[in-house]
Amino acid sequence: MRLTAITERLAGLGGGKWEVHLKARAMVEAGADLVEMTIGEPDVPTPPELCDAAALALQSGRTGYSNGRGEAGLCAALAESYSKSCGRHYLPENILCFPGTQTALYTVMQGVAEAGSEVLVGDPMYATYEGVIRASGAEPVPVPLRPENGFRLQAEDIAARITPRSRAILLTTPHNPTGAILTAEDVRKIGELAIKHDLWIISDEVYEHLVFEGAEFVSPLSDPDLADRVIAVSSISKSHAAPGFRSGWCVGPAAFCTALLPVSETMLFGNQPFIADMTEKAVRDGSSVAAGMASRFAARARVLERRLHSETPLTVHQPDAGMFALVNVSGIGKDGDTYAWDLLEHGVSVMPGSAFGESLKDWVRVALTIDDRQFATALDRIVAHANLSKRNVA
Repeated sequence: MRLTAITERLAGLGGGKWEVHLKARAMVEAGADLVEMTIGEPDVPTPPELCDAAALALQSGRTGYSNGRGEAGLCAALAESYSKSCGRHYLPENILCFPGTQTALYTVMQGVAEAGSEVLVGDPMYATYEGVIRASGAEPVPVPLRPENGFRLQAEDIAARITPRSRAILLTTPHNPTGAILTAEDVRKIGELAIKHDLWIISDEVYEHLVFEGAEFVSPLSDPDLADRVIAVSSISKSHAAPGFRSGWCVGPAAFCTALLPVSETMLFGNQPFIADMTEKAVRDGSSVAAGMASRFAARARVLERRLHSETPLTVHQPDAGMFALVNVSGIGKDGDTYAWDLLEHGVSVMPGSAFGESLKDWVRVALTIDDRQFATALDRIVAHANLSKRNVA
């Protein structure tokens, strides 16, 4: 059987990273008493007004082909929204629509990186990033996100790894899995590097609307000096509790989006009109659920920290946004992989930190998206397991 080089580049970078989650899901389906804290799905259903908008569009016949860029109404709504939030004038020509952030990121990467080039990316990173970069033929260059810096990407760490092959910096703000948010000063310094070395900035901003109280989100799109080199990707999956609808986009320079359009069209020729209509309503009306989710996730993160710090040797990194918290498990003498598989047998599933980079080998990622009753049950089991492990180590 003859296969192409891309299959070799992506070998081991797919579903294998989710092995603990897949095992947990199989156990639950078989009837196991298990609390799943592995993946980040909103803790509320898609708002009825959005489901109604999609259904109405379906019933009215919005089921034909779209154009390659995206439905005119959605592109206009996104341009208006970004013009307002970024303080700059965006047009529909600055937009491309995709089925979700993942597809948008994949396509954007095809437009900025290729064989022989490098993409600088914070480590730890979301589990698909390495594959997205390698799919283009480029090499990912991990840049350490240090706990002492709150896991925020630092310009000096990027600068130390820039080479003549560097083509782009991939940012995630707010960050998954750490929940860190780049400050305005962080963005300014990273932008200066990008200008100096003629690098693209790709900014994954899917958690923009899940920022906790006291924190502030700053997009590199807001800096007019970066107008010709920033492409942001996002979707309604998190902000509007609509992950199954697969509706996302990229925002960037008009010339870039126009050049990228044929690349997009070779994979899909526009998104579904009825989903675009629903997404247009979501963008224009704002989210009715994001603020509540952010408040609940922040509260659960505080409870997690309070209990684990007071009752176990485990330590918690407090997130500023998003759906997750990181837990350092080295205090009970285990790495993250061993801990995650062991904890699975004690009724809780969590993601090993190594799924997001070797820098998190002593950590696990915990989803904050389950209801409070389940969350309390999970914490009881985590505490009991940690103290049992501590006694065994002793």
